[in-house]
Amino acid sequence: MTRGSVTSPPDAVAAQATQLARADALGLATGDCAAATLVLTGRVALSNGKQGGSGQLEWTQGAGSLHLLLSAPITRQQWILDVDAAGATLQGVPSGPLHGSDAAGLLRDATGWDVPVAALGCWMRAVAADPARFGVAEIAYGADLLPMRIAQQGWVIDYRDWKRDPFSGLPMPTRINAQRGDSRIRLIVDRWGLE
Repeated sequence: MTRGSVTSPPDAVAAQATQLARADALGLATGDCAAATLVLTGRVALSNGKQGGSGQLEWTQGAGSLHLLLSAPITRQQWILDVDAAGATLQGVPSGPLHGSDAAGLLRDATGWDVPVAALGCWMRAVAADPARFGVAEIAYGADLLPMRIAQQGWVIDYRDWKRDPFSGLPMPTRINAQRGDSRIRLIVDRWGLE
């Protein structure tokens, strides 16, 4: 889908209504990013301003749990992050599996990359995360009434391209750029799917 300009004020009400309907259909009406099922495969590039890396991403979540696989084919490095109510476990680090309550902190400490794990389940689907946890989001809409940008918790997430998901029938972003300070995440979604 081709992106248009930011909506003018008369379109803002329609854009917000469209966004609320999308969030509800995705199971994200409350902004609980971990609750609704999400299966995504794609390519990712990460940078912290000093070092970067790229590779494949597999993200599977639902019912409050998350399984994230990051793999770099060239270096054959692989990280597996599992998160549930008991906490987070990161595998693929030299010192053996790491455990903790903060999934983003585990990734940051092990790799140097700032990945907003708790909010990405919403942001990858172009929905704001729970404002009680992540602060109020500012959303800019395109002429197609779909989000062009979400700014929340210091992150700015831009949505470049959209495609209709064959499973849900909803428009879903396929190129996502997120940035906070020197931290950057570029994601190209190859497939949205069902478990």
